Amino acid sequence: MSEDDSYRLIEMAWQDRTHFDIIQSQMGLSENQVKKRMRKLLSPKAFKRWRKRVQGRKTKHLKSCEHKPTRFQGPW
Repeated sequence: MSEDDSYRLIEMAWQDRTHFDIIQSQMGLSENQVKKRMRKLLSPKAFKRWRKRVQGRKTKHLKSCEHKPTRFQGPW
């Protein structure tokens, strides 16, 4: 994974409206693989903040979310 891909993964993982299913379709990484990569890419404190934010959040899982985006839409 290139440095640009790593930054894109971090950005996608932090956004609430980007589901793990979209990350998997675009980058080929399952939810567990994303968690492992985020653990390596982020500082320990940032990883704990991210996990606390993502854990139990309905918007990160396509099945429990009301809106159904089909791709990652960045802030730009």
